[in-house]
Amino acid sequence: MTGSRSLRVATRGSRLALCQTSKVVELIERLPGPWKCETVVVHTVGDRLADAPIEKIGGQGAFVKEVSAAVLDGRADIAVHSAKDLPSTEQPGLVLAAVPDRQDPRDAMVGKRLDALRPGECVATGSARRRAQLAWIRPDLTFCELRGNMARRVERAEEVGAGVVAVAALERLGLGARVVEVLEPGTLLPQVGQGALAVECRAADSGLVEMLAEVDDRTAHLALCAERSFLEALGGGCSLPCGALATPWGSQVPGSRGESGLVLEGMLASRDGHVLLRRRLSGDNPEDVGRRLASELLNQGGGELLADWRVEQGASNRRA
Repeated sequence: MTGSRSLRVATRGSRLALCQTSKVVELIERLPGPWKCETVVVHTVGDRLADAPIEKIGGQGAFVKEVSAAVLDGRADIAVHSAKDLPSTEQPGLVLAAVPDRQDPRDAMVGKRLDALRPGECVATGSARRRAQLAWIRPDLTFCELRGNMARRVERAEEVGAGVVAVAALERLGLGARVVEVLEPGTLLPQVGQGALAVECRAADSGLVEMLAEVDDRTAHLALCAERSFLEALGGGCSLPCGALATPWGSQVPGSRGESGLVLEGMLASRDGHVLLRRRLSGDNPEDVGRRLASELLNQGGGELLADWRVEQGASNRRA
């Protein structure tokens, strides 16, 4: 990068991914320089098998592994991901250099409101996390898969009756008008990293690490670190029925003594939603809060849920 202001930015080729990447590019090109960015589109296994359930095509890494590889092998200088697609541990040689300002992390109903669904009516979602929490609230509902690009997901959800998608994705694509109900975290705890973007670069590229710090939102970055630490401690990925959301607190919180920190709420459930564990912790060290919260859920009975989930995953993989 010495003597150059040109950046190659790796991304998936979906409309949503390109939209998200353009937002990061805009932030970078506003910096002194100016920097000039070139988009490098990488086709991932998740894109090639768009209709397959996520756990069948490699889980959480299905949408990021090949994009990250483009940075590692020198085809690109940075990579832009949906933070929720990142594995909970950083790939060797890369660093999570920036997390721009986070958009709405909540989920939304499309088609029908949750309380408008009749007993036995179908909700379209490919997320084990969403299914488990909705089954806990409404055990009378049924579920079907939901994959494909966001526009197709909305159409499919409306065809079957209702569906659940991320608010941020709809807003980024100009589809916010299709939301019929936003589900608060108290009802449906979001996926780790939902609504956030993650910018990676090579760990050894100190100049890029320094530059990307200029587009980093510290509050969003710390929240993401806490959520990812929670997921890593559980040892799961996006196919695990778990969720987490970190929010900042400061001197306005009784007992905080003026220091800044965060509150992390986490959830772990059985896939059928018959058992759901949920706890909240606060602290000023995001990684520590994440690990402690995961430990509390595991000790509360989450260890048995994880064991059952891994047995089920193994049986499912053998059938596939």
